[in-house]
Amino acid sequence: MIAGDPAVATAIDGSLARIRERAEGLGDGFGALAASIGRAAHGGKRVRPALVTAAFEAFDGDASSRPAVLSVAAAFELLHTAFVVHDDVIDHDTERRGVPNIGGEFRARARSAGADAAGAASLGDAAAILAGDLLLHEAFRLVAMAPTDAATTDRLLALVDDAIVVSAAGELADVENAVSAQFPSREATLDTAFRKTAVYSFRAPLRAGAVLAGADGAALRVLGDLGGRLGLAFQLVDDLIGTFGTAEQTGRDSGPDLRETKRTPLIALARESDAAAGVVAALARAATGPVAVREAQVVLAESGARERLAGLIAETLDAVRSGSRDDALPPRAGRLLRGLADEIERRTP
Repeated sequence: MIAGDPAVATAIDGSLARIRERAEGLGDGFGALAASIGRAAHGGKRVRPALVTAAFEAFDGDASSRPAVLSVAAAFELLHTAFVVHDDVIDHDTERRGVPNIGGEFRARARSAGADAAGAASLGDAAAILAGDLLLHEAFRLVAMAPTDAATTDRLLALVDDAIVVSAAGELADVENAVSAQFPSREATLDTAFRKTAVYSFRAPLRAGAVLAGADGAALRVLGDLGGRLGLAFQLVDDLIGTFGTAEQTGRDSGPDLRETKRTPLIALARESDAAAGVVAALARAATGPVAVREAQVVLAESGARERLAGLIAETLDAVRSGSRDDALPPRAGRLLRGLADEIERRTP
């Protein structure tokens, strides 16, 4: 999406090394967990730390604050990894990007020690939950210890606090929507999509970079609003990918959102169409296998929901482009926001 800073990668690697060092002498299992955390945090697009550094630069941050920027940027990547690890537990996934995730690795570890299927699943889930907890702790630690003044630290911690609380609310709502006998409204699914992703993935990292650059309150308010819109559009694109994307795009088998019966805005839009009955029936069968997933994809596409959601994404991104010209933002920040809108639009399948 935007170019990453090699120095951020070094900061991330330093935190992962710290986790491995802290694991020394605490048992083979914990050492294996630390190594597994390192693999989970490896690779990926690292969008969130790139947003921190890009916003800092767009607001003309002083070079003396760069060490703090690197620490905070690394924190947002570890925060993202924590959410991904916990999300895999919630979704009962044992692989990511075609290889075993933390839960999958520890299921294999348990089986090699003679555990039965239930025992292997228990260890796998426990390892993943604890790994996510450790990553959350490390993210908070990085922000709290970033070399900046106390007032800035307080503002940064408030951003991270908001990101975690709102994202947890969104994740819980997502699961509640999936298991409820009643389909949620379009508004409810949009609220859930916003809370799951927009705050921690866009609004908070953009504002964190701006805070470190000394942006004023008016600029932060505009940036927060537009960052939230970018995050919503980003999640809606992910919903399209989760329904129609290839295995290469999703890192899992095609149509994971259908197999997991997720009630996304796409589903809400499809249920508003004349094909509502067929949509519900196809979704009920989608968890049974790849043939049923493909059938559900066809039904959803024919309902017109895909085009309507793409239109909503386009409208949201156009609002960002318009708002990016607000006088409260420096021109470079406006260009950053417009560039991000363009990048998200290009991801739309």
